[in-house]
Amino acid sequence: MRLALGIRYNGQAYEGWQSQRSGRTVQDKLEAALTKFAAQPSGKIGTLCAGRTDAGVHALMQVVHFDTDVEREPFSWTRGTNRFLPDDIAVQWAHPVPDEFHCRASALARRYLYVLSQSPVRPSLDSGRVGWSMHALDGDAMRKAAAVLIGTHDFSSFRASACQAKSPVKNLRRIQVTRVGEGERCRWHFEFEADAFLHHMIRNLMGCLVRIGRGDERPEWIAEVLEARSRKAAAPTFSADGLYFLGPLYDAKWGLPAEATLQAGGAPYDGPP
Repeated sequence: MRLALGIRYNGQAYEGWQSQRSGRTVQDKLEAALTKFAAQPSGKIGTLCAGRTDAGVHALMQVVHFDTDVEREPFSWTRGTNRFLPDDIAVQWAHPVPDEFHCRASALARRYLYVLSQSPVRPSLDSGRVGWSMHALDGDAMRKAAAVLIGTHDFSSFRASACQAKSPVKNLRRIQVTRVGEGERCRWHFEFEADAFLHHMIRNLMGCLVRIGRGDERPEWIAEVLEARSRKAAAPTFSADGLYFLGPLYDAKWGLPAEATLQAGGAPYDGPP
């Protein structure tokens, strides 16, 4: 039997999603909890995820799948697994899926959101959960630059050197830049949707958008960076603190919850304001 799970986590305490020798990753914690709950004769349960997140990156809807011979009700997988998980990781739902379903290959789109605090003083209560700019940002300039990035492009300028993707060409379908609040202190939400993303792609895009928002570069500069197809042309990689994986989106035929279904538009962001 194949099961899909929706997972939410705060990534501050972990070395990213993917399993490491240290055991301090979200995947390690989840697989340990699943194995304890299932207690299947074959031993450890291994999982695959829709999108690997880096150290410090959070997820509102990571989707994983795994195969097991243990038969339990979906709500039992949710509640039972959560008994063995740390407080900053929680299964949101469990759903049986056909063997043809693959959490990564079946995804039609992926969404991320970056939450940025604009304030003369660094974050305190939200430390590790929001990015920070001490300078006022120009929303119109950032939106003008973001519009240049929409479509299918070679995003080599925004790709980490360690990226393992076979191709740097991705279809960036949407970037929405929204200001939340007025005055000297406010929040900015940057929502990204694409067929897939390169390693560090969003954090590298954020570095460029914030540089433009501060007035250090013209909005047209982003086209020069894109055309250069060189990481050296772009701004430094922005902090992981405010980055949230909103999750993958799948065809409705898989019967997954609305927050993971393309036709339903996915779940709205409900993290830090």
